Amino acid sequence: MAALNGVRWLTRAVVAVRSPGAWRGLSISVTANAASQAQDMKVEGAFPVTMLPGDGVGPELMHAVKEVFKAASVPVEFQEHHLSEVQNMASEEKLEQVLNSMKENKVAIIGKIHTPMEYKGELASYDMRLRRKLDLFANVVHVKSLPGYMTRHNNLDLVIIREQTEGEYSSLEHESARGVIECLKIVTRTKSQRIAKFAFDYATKKGRSKVTAVHKANIMKLGDGLFLQCCEEVAELYPKIKFETMIIDNCCMQLVQNPYQFDVLVMPNLYGNIIDNLAAGLVGGAGVVPGESYSAEYAVFETGARHPFAQAVGRNIANPTAMLLSASNMLRHLNLEYHSSTIADAVKKVIKVGKVRTRDMGGYSTTTDFIKSVIGHLHPHGV
Repeated sequence: MAALNGVRWLTRAVVAVRSPGAWRGLSISVTANAASQAQDMKVEGAFPVTMLPGDGVGPELMHAVKEVFKAASVPVEFQEHHLSEVQNMASEEKLEQVLNSMKENKVAIIGKIHTPMEYKGELASYDMRLRRKLDLFANVVHVKSLPGYMTRHNNLDLVIIREQTEGEYSSLEHESARGVIECLKIVTRTKSQRIAKFAFDYATKKGRSKVTAVHKANIMKLGDGLFLQCCEEVAELYPKIKFETMIIDNCCMQLVQNPYQFDVLVMPNLYGNIIDNLAAGLVGGAGVVPGESYSAEYAVFETGARHPFAQAVGRNIANPTAMLLSASNMLRHLNLEYHSSTIADAVKKVIKVGKVRTRDMGGYSTTTDFIKSVIGHLHPHGV
């Protein structure tokens, strides 16, 4: 146990030193090796991962992940926690339990935690509070066309990087006069520089050639102006990466008209939330695009378009593609390359063959059908 704690301390120390780049999720050589050694000491040899099923079809998607992981003999041990504002499973105690688990494990896979419209005295949702307390500042959504699944735009490959700890989602609202609500948008130099550096580091590491900063600095001259200025300053440090800027409304139009012009896009909180969903729609919708969020220490894997799909609950029609691909990305983060590739390849083969399609993809297959088909493609040669 002393040795295990020592390795965990080393992991935290290494990550802390490298925190400006927030690279645990993207360049995990030292930290992952230390974590790997720590886990190897456990008798079962499994990586502990926090699982948060969430609301809507989240629990069904997590069931899909567990079934596929079991069939693929993935050495991951899920520690499941339930946190939901709409299922009366949300409290400070439950939030603390989830946070403790995520802080211990460093890695989590989560479903969408639905945020009710009603105001009950607390402006920040549990979902937002979770991200803030873990400082999950960078949300990454890789929007990529799936071979064999034809949509209006095909062969797309772009990345959306969103700052998600401040901006319009700062939960600072008040009624300054009767019938007048003030909602504060917070933009700081520190966090704007941090997300800009993350985007350029990502582009460098992944061999991307261009970063586009999306903003509304023509109207919000100080707030978005500061964000844009930070992006421009960081861009000067990466002369090999092409840098351009685009106003958010034009960006939406350009994404619909000609999304091929984009490579990596970086933007503040609200714009990223909107663009994530718009871009997911270009390649097939919320059911097919994976996502992930990073802090300097933690990595959380989720669907790219955060949609609970409540109307599908219990009907066995949800598309598990996005969550399975996200789970595959999680395995790559844990340095389980073989298992990651095996699962991702199986999912993509099912889609490419085209015989099993859930309703959102124009077919009639159930979630169960899709899971069985993926499992069937895990070992194509009967191994």
